[in-house]
Amino acid sequence: MSPNGIGREAFWANSLAGKSGVGTISQFDASGHQVRIAGEVTGFDESLWVDAKERPHVGRVTPLARAAAAEAMADAGIDQHGMNRVQLREIGVILGSGGGSQAFTEEQYRLFHTGQFKQCSVYVIPTSTIGTLASEVSMHFGLRGFSHVVSTGCTSSTDALGYAMRMIQSGMIDCVVAGGADAPLAPLILRGFQMMRIMTQRWNDAPERGSRPFSRDRDGFVLAEGAWFFVLESRERALARGARIYGELAGYGSTCEAYHRVRLEECGEEPARSIAMALDEAGIPPEAVGYLQYHGTSTELNDRIETAAIKLAFGDHAARLPGSALKSMLGHPQGACGAAGVAAILLAMRDGIVHPTINLEEADPLCDLDYIAGSARKLQFEYAVANCIAFGSKNAALAIRRQV
Repeated sequence: MSPNGIGREAFWANSLAGKSGVGTISQFDASGHQVRIAGEVTGFDESLWVDAKERPHVGRVTPLARAAAAEAMADAGIDQHGMNRVQLREIGVILGSGGGSQAFTEEQYRLFHTGQFKQCSVYVIPTSTIGTLASEVSMHFGLRGFSHVVSTGCTSSTDALGYAMRMIQSGMIDCVVAGGADAPLAPLILRGFQMMRIMTQRWNDAPERGSRPFSRDRDGFVLAEGAWFFVLESRERALARGARIYGELAGYGSTCEAYHRVRLEECGEEPARSIAMALDEAGIPPEAVGYLQYHGTSTELNDRIETAAIKLAFGDHAARLPGSALKSMLGHPQGACGAAGVAAILLAMRDGIVHPTINLEEADPLCDLDYIAGSARKLQFEYAVANCIAFGSKNAALAIRRQV
């Protein structure tokens, strides 16, 4: 469920075409804000996933997550309606989200403090508890395995996929519905990001140009929402039941700089180390990696230091390593961004073509790698890395292997 396309194939076709999903905010009146643009999932019919009676008691992130999970499960050939209780116990849910239903909670406070407390939801506490988001997915599909949320900021869904991989490897569970979902579009959330001065304020009249990773004239990120989900299982189980295999999660790395709530350490060592950890687990030498999905937020600090980290992680190979930044077309969907990047990698592996980084007319001199600027590129590759960097000095990376 992406700002630039609802459904897997629409998302991918529009990404290859370089179509931006960033527009003027429509979910609330943002006219009094310095920033009035965001990546919204437009045309999404929430009523297909949450009925009218239930909708006042859940955040927008719930129908987004359910819709994405449903598409993943259908594509994987998993029909929960035909399963008995024992079979449903073999499927877990683990998702990453930076804020969960934080926008819902903000609305509950608004109702309370404007004297409309009788309109507050009876479920204000459970829905506002971030862990309940996984339960909303589990309950919708009747899945009875573990139901967990990983919330580590922007690395949330990358970490969720890494943990899902670990649980399958350990034999704890056979199958996991995993991914990321965030819907952080609300007045106070938007204001809070503005106060940190990390959002672009220059493109309110041309929203599609607002997200500009690695560009010399970038001045901040664009807030976004969305959900991207997958079905994970052991290769043997997938082959035995004839499932369509897009790729293999082969390695996972996570580090913390222990440096600052928001700023990145200039040296880039810990983001580089998380990539090295993922490659080491996968048994992949750096020079074998054929594509990189950048975190690429469009902030001056992130893009510059991420570029330095890639040079540390890949050495001389960095200059030859093509990569692109999906956020140039989506904005920044917070904790769901890692899952979005993994989706782009897997579909690129399937089709032999990678999406561009748009809005990169003139690169920052300190961002001097191959960001696949302008248009899609045909590219065959066996190995890829999805990179993420988060508030709180967190870093995470996944190494992905193509399956044939």
